[in-house]
Amino acid sequence: MASLFVARFPVLAISLILISSTLVNLALSKTLKRDVKALNEIKASLGWRVVYAWVGDDPCGDGDLPPWSGVTCSTQGDYRVVTELEVYAVSIVGPFPTAVTNLLDLTRLDLHNNKLTGPIPPQIGRLKRLKILNLRWNKLQDAIPPEIGELKSLTHLYLSFNNFKGEIPRELANLPGLRYLYLQENRLTGRIPPELGTLQNLRHLDVGNNHLVGTIRELIRIEGCFPALRNLYINNNYLTGGVPAQLANVSNLEILYLSYNKMSGVIPSGLAHIPKLTYLYLDHNQFTGRIPDAFYKHPFLKEMYIEGNSFRPAVNPIGIHKVLEVSDTEFLV
Repeated sequence: MASLFVARFPVLAISLILISSTLVNLALSKTLKRDVKALNEIKASLGWRVVYAWVGDDPCGDGDLPPWSGVTCSTQGDYRVVTELEVYAVSIVGPFPTAVTNLLDLTRLDLHNNKLTGPIPPQIGRLKRLKILNLRWNKLQDAIPPEIGELKSLTHLYLSFNNFKGEIPRELANLPGLRYLYLQENRLTGRIPPELGTLQNLRHLDVGNNHLVGTIRELIRIEGCFPALRNLYINNNYLTGGVPAQLANVSNLEILYLSYNKMSGVIPSGLAHIPKLTYLYLDHNQFTGRIPDAFYKHPFLKEMYIEGNSFRPAVNPIGIHKVLEVSDTEFLV
């Protein structure tokens, strides 16, 4: 009977054999002691909301026990290793668990929407395979460690809605694959490093609601900067100076959010030649002059906020104004 089944359904039979073999290998594999030790240290330091779901000593599961909630493992050779740790929105209280930095095979670390305090330890730079680091909506403090610039595989960095202070590390420009950088709603000071413009894959940069200074001209001074940037949020800071005509060279921009700064001068007509510019926020600055007619003829421009400036009379906004909110889930891919 078995030989008849194989003869009639050879592809299905081979698939079942491969799946069975994988499950057997996973069951027989042992979890790397390094990862077991690290997760148990984390377990000992976390609150009951997490611990009650973490049964047994092996985070990857043992016998009839399933893997711990939020822990994803994979097999590497004869061992299982922890590749993802997602423990969010469970009211974890206390300092950032340093033992996390011993999980050297992590590709995703998501501890967002908790109550973590203190600094991110510099040992974070050990996680060389990390692609997504999500620590937003916590109470983390002190400076953003420059060691994050050692995470060469990082594509998504979420540090928003914390209490970080000090300057944005220039070392973040050492992340070749970085696509999304969220630093808004902190207490960051100093200038936005123009070196970030060398990031060839950066699509979204949000540094809004901080205490940053400087000018856009300084930010885009590197030739060919921000080649892939679509969304630039620098609202609610202390930027000065004007909008340079060279900003039109950041040709993939779709959202430009400059609201609530101390910027001045006239709006260059070249800005209206950014092909897919969709949302332009100029409100609550010190801009003067008039809005060039090209903006009112732009095929994609849906909204343009202009209130709270010193534009000439009869300058009109574009679109029905509402607060623009971009969900993080749009970028977690």
